[in-house]
Amino acid sequence: MKKLLLVLFLISSITFAQTAGEAGFSFLKIGFGARNIAMGDLGVVGSNDVSSINYNPALITLNDDSQIMLGNNSWIQGLNSKILGASFGLFGLPFAVTLNTTSIDDIEIRSISGELESTFNAYYFYTGLSTGFNLYGDLSAGITVKYLYEGLLSDEATGLGYDLGLHYPNVFRNFDVGFSVRNLGSVNKLRNEETKLPVDIRLGGAYHYQLESINSELTAITGFQKYSAADDSHIHLGAEFIYNGLIALRAGYVSGYVAKDISAGLGINWNNINFDYAFTNFTYNLGSAHTISLMYTFN
Repeated sequence: MKKLLLVLFLISSITFAQTAGEAGFSFLKIGFGARNIAMGDLGVVGSNDVSSINYNPALITLNDDSQIMLGNNSWIQGLNSKILGASFGLFGLPFAVTLNTTSIDDIEIRSISGELESTFNAYYFYTGLSTGFNLYGDLSAGITVKYLYEGLLSDEATGLGYDLGLHYPNVFRNFDVGFSVRNLGSVNKLRNEETKLPVDIRLGGAYHYQLESINSELTAITGFQKYSAADDSHIHLGAEFIYNGLIALRAGYVSGYVAKDISAGLGINWNNINFDYAFTNFTYNLGSAHTISLMYTFN
């Protein structure tokens, strides 16, 4: 009997805990940076470091300092994602480079109703280049161009993706707004199967409040997100409390997913070094995800 590769459906519906949709390349749905993931994984607003470029390239205009970030995301069902981000200035414009390598180990190959015959690994990769500029006043725009790769057993697919973003700070006092459309573009066929990218639309707002009496800062984030190929949509909520610019406590919530909703994390800022951790819990005995990020700022 023909070998059955339990890959595409399993990865998209179980491993990534997403609801039904027609898009592939689901690894692009994984968050970038422990801070963003801990705060509900909205990311489109409320951040100005290199980790935010994955969500909204317009945010690159907010940071004049060069940064480098390394991260690891130990997801569920044997999925592991490693990330690298670096931002810098060139020709009077801000730029950022991002890389993501994601793998899923020991995917089983079986004959229908038969014994385990073998295993294989799935590999995913993207690298992106981002830049941004001011459109009018404080309104900024950004764009990311990404090269994408997917490898399953002996089959491969490649393509190009594009992210577009807008950001407007202080629409009201201490309230910022961000908007992005991610994963536009196309990829070639994986064997004989057409693959669409998971086009992602996000709109969010962030409110910053100074607690001067205790030398602290509170940031609250909320927003809306929808994948165009899915029927459902998601509401994101997040909060961050930073004491004395040193220790950060974070929590987040996202609606509309089958198996996940709450996240939490912490951060430690020491001189030019930021260490962040995020925990994401999954139901249905899928386990939990752990994300760590380490960032250095050159100034």
